[in-house]
This record gives sequence, C-alpha cells and structure tokens, in this order.
Amino acid sequence: MKYGVAIIGAGNIAKEHILGYLNLKDRCEIKAICDVYIDKAKSLAIENSLKVDIVDDYKLLLKRDDIDIVSICLPPSLHQKVTCDFLKENKNVLCEKPMASSLNEAKLMIDQAEKSTALLSIVSQNRFKKSIMKVKQMLDSKIFGKIVYTRVNSMWYRGDNYYTLWWRGTWEKEGGGCTLNHSVHQIDLMGWLLGNPISIYSTIKNYLHANSEVEDTSLSIIEFSNSIAQLGVSLNDMDEKQEFFIQCENASIAIPWKIRCMKQKENGFPIRDEEKEKYYNNLYNELDEIEIEGHSAQILNFINALDKKEDLIVSAQDGYKALEIITAIYKSSRLKELVHLPLKEDDEFMSKETIIKKMPRFYEKSKSVENLKDGITL
Repeated sequence: MKYGVAIIGAGNIAKEHILGYLNLKDRCEIKAICDVYIDKAKSLAIENSLKVDIVDDYKLLLKRDDIDIVSICLPPSLHQKVTCDFLKENKNVLCEKPMASSLNEAKLMIDQAEKSTALLSIVSQNRFKKSIMKVKQMLDSKIFGKIVYTRVNSMWYRGDNYYTLWWRGTWEKEGGGCTLNHSVHQIDLMGWLLGNPISIYSTIKNYLHANSEVEDTSLSIIEFSNSIAQLGVSLNDMDEKQEFFIQCENASIAIPWKIRCMKQKENGFPIRDEEKEKYYNNLYNELDEIEIEGHSAQILNFINALDKKEDLIVSAQDGYKALEIITAIYKSSRLKELVHLPLKEDDEFMSKETIIKKMPRFYEKSKSVENLKDGITL
C-alpha cells in the first residue's frame, strides 16, 4: 500500500518530516500541506519541489480518502484538538513533541486513538541515533550491572529573539519553557533507558530571556526504584551539549559513546581496567547500526509499523510518560516539594488551566512576530 500524507503546519520542523517522507517515495506520497499562513505553506512546497494541495484549514483534509498519514507540526497547544479530529476519521497521526500542553489533553489523544483504527505516535527522533540504540541494547542486556546514578545535560542556546515568535514564551500557547520544549528529548530518553521514575524534586528559573513568561533553566533530582538521576536544562549554554553520563556497577558510560572502567587496588583506590574497556568497546562496535537517523528513521519505523513489519518504537503512551515527568517537574518547582509518580488522575496539575494559573510568569511577553527567519537546530 502507498500512503497519502498531509503535513499540518509549515514551520521549520515540517522540513524534517517532508525529508523523511521523500526518502520513502515508493511507500508514501505527500498530498497536502496546511498552514494558516498560506504563503508559508506554498514556499515550503516550492522549496521541496512538491506539487501538492495547499490549504489554510486542516478541516478541509479530514474527509480526504487519499490521505492516510498526518504529520502534526503545530505549536503544542494545538496538538490535542487537531490530532483528535484526524483520529476520529481514522487517519494515522505522527505528532511532534511535546505530545500536548497538558496531561489531560494527552489522555484525550490516547483515548481517541484507542477508539479509532489508526496509529498514533509522538516524535522522539533522538531515540533513532546510532549510539543511543546501541547503548539501549547494552543496558537492556544488564551487561554493565546495576545502574546507580545518571547525569543528564540538556544544554541549548537560544537568544532572546527566539521568543518573539507569536506562540513561544507563554504558558498558554507554548505550555512551558526549555523543560517542556527542549529537554523533552532527553526526558524521553531517560525514561526509555532507565525506566519509570518514582519521585522528582525540581526548581525552575528564567535568567536571560526577558520576552518570555516561562523558564530558561531548570534543575531536577529524579529518583528511580534503584538509582537516582540529575537533569540539568538550560537555554543559556553556548556549548550546547546534550549528554548522558551513566554510572553502573561495572562501568561508567556516556552518550555520545564513551566508557571508563576501574578496578580497585588493595587500599580501595582505583586503577584503570583497560582490558574490560576493550571488551565493552568491542561489544559496542559489533552491534548493528541503523542506516538512517532522526526524523527519517522514525518515519520509516512508523510506516513499517503500519505495514506490520516491525513494532512501533515510540508510542502515544511513551509521549504521555515524558510529559508526565515534565508536569511533575513544574508541579515540584511551583509547590517547592517532592512530587511522587505516577501522578493521580485527579491531580490538579493534570490540567492546562492549573498550569496557566499557577506557574510563575518570570517576565511579560511584550514582543511578537508571526514568523522568524532562518532554520532550526536539532
């Protein structure tokens, strides 16, 4: 079967989706691009040499029999409504991260997917990287022994102009700051690699972005059943490193891949165990590598899952779990207390209204434009 595709939202991230579908021309075909800024959609089509329908209202595409897959590339506050409308028509949906701007909205998306015959997946393209895939296999094999401590750096740099785009920088439209919209990548990976956390204690601040209500820095201590993790997030780091450092019983490993092994001397002090490092490096190098990475790899997995050729790697439930951790971070920072997971269904922080009402407004958003020039960094 050859799938018809619609792209909803013509912002910078839509280009990554288009590339992924164009890499699979024998299995899918882009039929339409939708954006309220019609010229923006037209430019995107021209840029990618696409002869497709251009519309400014996604509802014009809901009943189209030639559209089977929909990529949602919209601001987080719009994800739930648009996703559910397409799922009601049994259209398969690949929705950009974060899944939604609240857990209640995410639950509505999952409920609607379960009522339909369609597949719902949330973008988490960082799972589809060679080093991460290999480390995941090695951790699952327990070859490193117990995990005891993990340090996650989600470091980015965005200047104050980043928040002049109309939907960014407010709790209502963006849903949060760098914790929600940037570290969602590392938070998803943390849950995928380490399992489900049981408690979180966090603080958030905004130091350098005066045109934004939301945070540009956060720090969290996250407890798992048998280990703890430290998550640092910033939009002010000009080195922009996203890294994992995982201390295990038999080795300390890092993503991007690096390993260090020690053995103790008679007095308990360390000496490097180069033989064991060589052993683990050989195992790592012998593992098969995925041929493509990022959005293109996730789109391939999504279509393979539709064709029953492989399991879906990122489910709607995975998107929910990442958003639940983020919500717990916001709740902990607001209440100045330890938050236990999973959150209860009647937790007030499940709702977008609570987030909007209770989260601090560090600054008042005073500048806004409809579009920004240039591309994005992933």
